[in-house]
Amino acid sequence: MTSIIEKSPLFDLRADVSVRATPEEIYAVVSDLPRSGEWSPECQGGEWISGEPSAVGSVFRGLNLRSEEVVAWAPLIRGEWHTDSRVTAAEPGRTFRWMMLSHAGADQQSVWGFDVEPADGGSVLTHHFRMGTATAGIHEIVKDLDETARAKFVEEWTAKLAQDLADTLHRIKGIIEGS
Repeated sequence: MTSIIEKSPLFDLRADVSVRATPEEIYAVVSDLPRSGEWSPECQGGEWISGEPSAVGSVFRGLNLRSEEVVAWAPLIRGEWHTDSRVTAAEPGRTFRWMMLSHAGADQQSVWGFDVEPADGGSVLTHHFRMGTATAGIHEIVKDLDETARAKFVEEWTAKLAQDLADTLHRIKGIIEGS
């Protein structure tokens, strides 16, 4: 029997919000990853550690914080930790994406991003996350879980990710619209 962890994509989620701003104004905010602590439920911000900020190929080191309540039963990293990611798409006014890197600096099939499209009265901002194959971190989390617990983890983590995407968009909208 194949484990749910071998499913591809393991996660593929997106959420949208209307924002009263131009695509360029929105892009200027969402591509400024050091500000992500203003809107992300988990990333507290961070710094560019190589390359031109927000440019394709640049590497961002994020400071993350996770509470004990998040999928409390699962063996997740708690408290603070760092992640590195590399910008994979940077088209002002259109799209901004970054790929999570392993601790060894290798690409992983874990990509976060924002897409912006003009719409009546402003723009539509889409936030998305896709994990093709499970990352080293996911394998570490589930290594001692049986298949029932693995399925429960994927279900609860999917719900957490969906809520994080929605919360992030709500916060970005508030920042841009000044509410």
